[in-house]
Amino acid sequence: MPTHRRAALVTLVTAVLALGVPGLAAPAQAATSDLYVSPAGNDHADGSARHPVRTLQRARDLVRARTADLKSDLTVHLASGTYRQAGPLVLDARDSGANGHRVVWQGTGATVVSGGRQVVGWHQVPGRKGLWSAPAPQGLGDTRQLYVDGVRAQRARGAVPVDLTQTATGYTASSDTIAHWKHPSDAEFVYTSGEALWNIERNGLGQWTEPRCRIASAEGTTITMVQPCWDNSNKRVEFPDIPGRTVSMVGPGHLTNSGKATYVENAYELLDQPGEWYLDKSARTVYYLPRKGEDLARADVEAAAAEKLVDGRGTADAPVHDIVFRGIQFSYATWLTPSQPEGFSEIQAGYTITGDKGWATQGLCQYVEGGTCPFASWTKMPGNVSFAYGQRIEFTHDVFAHLGASGLDLGTGSKDSSVRGTIFTDISGNGLEIGGVDGQTPASGVQVTNNHLYGLPREYHGGVAILNGYTQQNTIAHNQIDHVGYSAISMGWGGWPDKIGDAATPNPSHDNTVRDNLIFDYMQMLDDGGGIYTQGLTGTSMADGEKVAGNVIHDQWGLGKNVYTDNGCTYETVEGNVLYNASYANVASRHTDYRDDLGNNDPTLVKDNWWEEGTADGDNKGLVTTGNRIVSAVSDVPSEVMANAGLEASYKDLLDRRIGALSVPEAPSRVGTSTAGAGALYVTFNPTFADGGSPVTSYTARAYDASGKQVGQQGVSAAEFRRTALVRMGGLPSSGGPFTVTVTASNAHGNSAASLASLPLTPTAASVLPPVPTSPKLRTASTAATLAWTPPTATGDAKIVGYRVTVSDGRSPIDVTGRDVLVTQPSAKGMFRVIGGLKPGTAYTVTVAAVTAAGTGPAATVTATTKS
Repeated sequence: MPTHRRAALVTLVTAVLALGVPGLAAPAQAATSDLYVSPAGNDHADGSARHPVRTLQRARDLVRARTADLKSDLTVHLASGTYRQAGPLVLDARDSGANGHRVVWQGTGATVVSGGRQVVGWHQVPGRKGLWSAPAPQGLGDTRQLYVDGVRAQRARGAVPVDLTQTATGYTASSDTIAHWKHPSDAEFVYTSGEALWNIERNGLGQWTEPRCRIASAEGTTITMVQPCWDNSNKRVEFPDIPGRTVSMVGPGHLTNSGKATYVENAYELLDQPGEWYLDKSARTVYYLPRKGEDLARADVEAAAAEKLVDGRGTADAPVHDIVFRGIQFSYATWLTPSQPEGFSEIQAGYTITGDKGWATQGLCQYVEGGTCPFASWTKMPGNVSFAYGQRIEFTHDVFAHLGASGLDLGTGSKDSSVRGTIFTDISGNGLEIGGVDGQTPASGVQVTNNHLYGLPREYHGGVAILNGYTQQNTIAHNQIDHVGYSAISMGWGGWPDKIGDAATPNPSHDNTVRDNLIFDYMQMLDDGGGIYTQGLTGTSMADGEKVAGNVIHDQWGLGKNVYTDNGCTYETVEGNVLYNASYANVASRHTDYRDDLGNNDPTLVKDNWWEEGTADGDNKGLVTTGNRIVSAVSDVPSEVMANAGLEASYKDLLDRRIGALSVPEAPSRVGTSTAGAGALYVTFNPTFADGGSPVTSYTARAYDASGKQVGQQGVSAAEFRRTALVRMGGLPSSGGPFTVTVTASNAHGNSAASLASLPLTPTAASVLPPVPTSPKLRTASTAATLAWTPPTATGDAKIVGYRVTVSDGRSPIDVTGRDVLVTQPSAKGMFRVIGGLKPGTAYTVTVAAVTAAGTGPAATVTATTKS
């Protein structure tokens, strides 16, 4: 048999067997009208099984010629291999199913639709030990992502090498260092926010954001930033009679901390850590510092080039419809807008302010003259795969990975569509986006079930796993979401006007359900979010408002809530969920309902949950709390409730599927230090949420003096750090300092690159004990009680690192540690802990005292009787 025919037969057999796709069965006999595609095919062929075509575009054109006469589903069989796309596969109404039948784009599980360009021809750079370079691939003008064997590399980054003083157009630098870089205008300042705890700075535009702006030019000590990114991030309009309150009501009007950048990215001069890369566009050269064990002579190195892989362009009058994508991996697409003058001026969840006067008008509607409506209609991050006005579009058993924008966007006008059994990971921004907030046709009837979303966002850290805008009758159920940098699920929009006593923005949302999801290890980098976060009006009554039910949500890192009902959130029912290990509430917050002058709260029902906060039953002006149960351990929850959350049995194998090569973890982030006594420091940091496919086992902190000499080192297991949220490093030079600290993460495959360094700090001998906690309360059940208190705001000469709780039944004192101990103290947010093993109908006296390096302070005392 000739070689080319043998290859075609192999690809045909592979396609029909649908190898590696869980839950897919090969059809008994393919329809004669089916089409076949292979990377080894020929676009001059007829698309038959023996003569497959090569490209998706050619297959689409053949589909168009056949859809009018469909008598069954038309399947486009995509053989295993990589289909490289210079641009998107554009689909419109002509590419839809017909006569009640569908067009099915059927992969094998090893079918990859790629926007990447392979980088080959690597050689060592003379004079730079460990640094390699290769010519940029043909057709690659720019990219923000590079992958080595399916492992994301880090754009070269480091501390800003100069002090910066903010100006109207950028900065004045303390020296001309940046002006001497090869290409200063490639460099991008990153402004990471989050809570300002210890000596970790809060930059950015709100604790939930991480904006980015590129340098336009650096001449001497004058650094000019690109426009309009700079103005959109610094000139946001404020109410003249409400100082500090922007008319957007979302975050500050300008970059905080005097506009100080957290770090700088994308410069040749910053290449100093394994896994870092840089593209010199003028020299058309890619530079890379390999990680241990990487062999560039054999590795598949991919530069993301295309910005879209599939673009479904339906319209209200001519929707694209009845299309299925099954068993396909979508990878190696980028998004270049943040590298351009537009930059990334973030508002929330990947939405940005854009346009030359965006800061003055975009999404501001009735609050400024010339404002655009509806209120809060900012610019959504695009999807690398997207559909507008798509009906009955289905993604099943697919993979969205190694992507540079959002993974999948089922946007305006999406209807009766589904995403099922699909993996979302290693995505720069939001995983899955549904609908929009621009006043156009809402998405409706979208079913998102049994998917695994994890290890994201990797670049725009304010992104979320699932972003749901103004939608109707959508269901998000039985998904597992874990190891994400910010909120897991974000619902709704436009509730912020209640901050100034106005009603939330009217919107068409109603009858949305978020149920039976398993969410854990979320908010691993930023703050002020939740496992399930909801904004704005969710319906017109409790009957058609949002239902949040049967979810298991636990182990939150950043400051926020398991279920967060934010501004203007009305008619939400939170029922039958299991909620624990949150900072600082399981369900919150209360907001006044400004749709009338009655002084009521936004109507909300919090019912029959298993939780730790222990709020008593009651009706607080429409905020109803009833039937909730305090849990002291997961074993207190019925096993069937725990088992029902997350992936259903036939989809559990998604958890075993590996995407990309196993590798070392990503570096931890946001390292901060506090004094732990003379010659000692406490170190905290944000844990690694991209673990390289192998769980992080330990962290190592290293201290350096002002000369850069290492003077201390301390390791901690990942399990211990999860419990304490800090590392104590002793043995530092007692007369030395200030010291900076970096942290690495380790897994079975080695050590991560070092984190960015902490700010310098000189340890001191703490001598003043912390003040007493305030407002202690004991909320009782029959065999457990929730102890709640407010942290002291002034802590002497050291920070609070724990609390000591005693119970009058004689048990050993309870040492309270964890991330919420650290993040609630500077913000004076309340804390709570459950005390289990109590006897019904018994009076207990409980004390709580703060702990710092100076010792244990005075205790607050509270007494209550458990329920009979």
